Amino acid sequence: MTIRVLLADDQALLRSAFRVLVDSEPDMEVVGEASDGAEAARLAAEQRADVVLMDIRMPGTDGLAATRMISADPSLAHVRVVILTTFEVDDYVVQSLRAGASGFLGKGSEPEELLSAIRVAAGGEALLSPTATKGLIARFLAQQDPADEDRDPARAERLGSLTVREREVLVQVAGGHSNDEIAERLEVSPLTVKTHVNRAMAKLGARDRAQLVVIAYESGLVRPRVE
Repeated sequence: MTIRVLLADDQALLRSAFRVLVDSEPDMEVVGEASDGAEAARLAAEQRADVVLMDIRMPGTDGLAATRMISADPSLAHVRVVILTTFEVDDYVVQSLRAGASGFLGKGSEPEELLSAIRVAAGGEALLSPTATKGLIARFLAQQDPADEDRDPARAERLGSLTVREREVLVQVAGGHSNDEIAERLEVSPLTVKTHVNRAMAKLGARDRAQLVVIAYESGLVRPRVE
C-alpha cells in the first residue's frame, strides 16, 4: 500500500526538496502541495492524503489552525498530521498535539528520520522527534494554565469509563512504550495491549497514541517527572 503524502509549507524550495525525497521511496508518493493551512486542509480531503507534513508557521491560516480543521472533519479521521518546525519543543507545538497532530519533527532532521516519521504516522503510532523527549512535552503540558480554554474537562471525566487494565495500559503509552514493551511489562500478549489501546482511544475520543499521551498528562493520570 502506497502512503499518500501532502506537503504543507510556505517555502517552495523546502517543498521541492521534500517531494524529491518522498517520491524516491517505493512505498510513498506526494499527492499535493500547499502553501498555507487552508489549502492544506482542502487538499487533504481532495487528494485523500494519509499523512500531512505540516509547517507550523505559515502566513494566513497557520499549521495549528489547519490541524484543527483536519481533526474536526470526521471524513478526515484517517489523516495523520506531522508538524514540521524549527523549534522542536514550544507551546505552539503542544497546542498542535492537542489539536490532533500525531507528532512533530524538527526541520533539521535527517532524511531517514523524516521518511521514518511518515511511516510511523501512517501506521497510527505516536511520533515524537528523537531529539525531543516525552518528558519535555510533559513539562510543557504541565505548565499550561488549568483554566486554559483548550482543555477538555470531559476527557478527565471519561477516564472513569476506562477499566483498570485500560488505565494501566494508558500510563504505559504515556511513558512512550511500544505495544510489545507494554505486553512484557504487564505480562499479556501484544494483541491484548492493542485491544486495550484501541478501546481507550475510543472511550477518550483520541485519534491516535499521541492524543492518548496528551490526555494522560492533561487529566493528571500521569505526572511529569522533573529531571
